Amino acid sequence: MPIHFEDVDVVSQVAELKSVLIVPCNMCAAVTVAVREDKPFLQLFTSFLKSPPFDRYLQELRSRLGERGVKAEVFKCNIPHQWFLCMCSAGRHRKLLKAAKKHDAAVVMGCESAIRTVSEAVRSTDIKVIPGMEMTGIMNAKPRVKLSGHITFEDCQVVPISGQVS
Repeated sequence: MPIHFEDVDVVSQVAELKSVLIVPCNMCAAVTVAVREDKPFLQLFTSFLKSPPFDRYLQELRSRLGERGVKAEVFKCNIPHQWFLCMCSAGRHRKLLKAAKKHDAAVVMGCESAIRTVSEAVRSTDIKVIPGMEMTGIMNAKPRVKLSGHITFEDCQVVPISGQVS
């Protein structure tokens, strides 16, 4: 099941910067936001392969950053097999580096493995890599596909990772 996250206050961390690239994991981070908002993760017939709650979440983050004078761009990937940021292909690494070079920092919406992926992609630069979420456990949930084409997660519980207190 997906990793569960809590938000980190990145707005205050990047307030002195001019621009950031938001690099999301389109799976675990997106599932976290959908579950938190009690909304469908995917709506196959209306927003195929995009998570509307996560898209809104990223747009709201961009707006909050913009209010502080920080330009923000979202690194997008609509290919399902590359949704997991922790499994980034060489080609996606190159695209990530090219996009990140236009910014002062990369804000990673994902786990420690996603942070490592981004760090490795930009290691030849002086771009700061900033975690945008903090891992709190693993979600135990029941995925449901409804006749409407909505994919949801029900009966969600966060299982702490060994050594963490819930």
